Amino acid sequence: MAGIPLILLSACSANKYAATNKVYKEQANTFGNTLKATPPLEQTIPLMSLDSQFFIGSVNFGIRKPNFIILHHTAQASTDQTIKTFILKSTATSAHYVVGRDGKIVHMVNDYLRANHAGVAKWGNETDLNSCSLGIEIDNNGNEPYSDVQINSVISLIATLTKKYNIPAANVIGHSDIAPKRKIDPNKFPWKKLSERGFGLWYDAVLQIPPSTFDAVAALRIIGYDVSNLPAAITAFKRHFVQTDIKPVLTQADTMILFNLYKKYL
Repeated sequence: MAGIPLILLSACSANKYAATNKVYKEQANTFGNTLKATPPLEQTIPLMSLDSQFFIGSVNFGIRKPNFIILHHTAQASTDQTIKTFILKSTATSAHYVVGRDGKIVHMVNDYLRANHAGVAKWGNETDLNSCSLGIEIDNNGNEPYSDVQINSVISLIATLTKKYNIPAANVIGHSDIAPKRKIDPNKFPWKKLSERGFGLWYDAVLQIPPSTFDAVAALRIIGYDVSNLPAAITAFKRHFVQTDIKPVLTQADTMILFNLYKKYL
């Protein structure tokens, strides 16, 4: 697998973002100081007296690692525009990586830090996806084809991250999967091509008609979808796995796809 084609900033480009990088470093230092404080700051138990609680540092700990990869499209005109969005405090949004149309990758948040890319979301029982995932923004307005060089870079990046953090294939999903009521990204994404490289699930070429006892709603929930708004969950499922028809109704063909995928999650 080829290495990740990270953008190598020239001196001029580095100077262009010098102020932002300084703020990044200051915030990272603040988090570092919080982690080094003993006892930990603001982690006492208020219902107990201070002489009844103690801190003794264990030597057995590590940094929390991500368990999901969430793909997005930027819905913007260029990588530069997305970078500007992610370095403005007022937007309160970010992602770990941005993959340009030319295949170049910009790393914007340390993998071990929490980026603000998922928002209000749910997948299975997980309701704070920002805290356990890596966000990858793909430079695309949402209605244009993804270039081969761009998809190859996305695959190289995912290959690196899944191996490094031991992220299961089934945990490579889209923003619309985890936030079906409000998000459509990454729209028209080639999930099948991704699955052929071992990232994200896809259904088999030969499908079976499910038994009469098959519960489609339960299957969607087992896969991970939030079925509290069933039409939205069905649309998100079809946006990912069908794409040619995203109406919020399961056809027989859709149900066969769902049944096939459901068995992969059991």
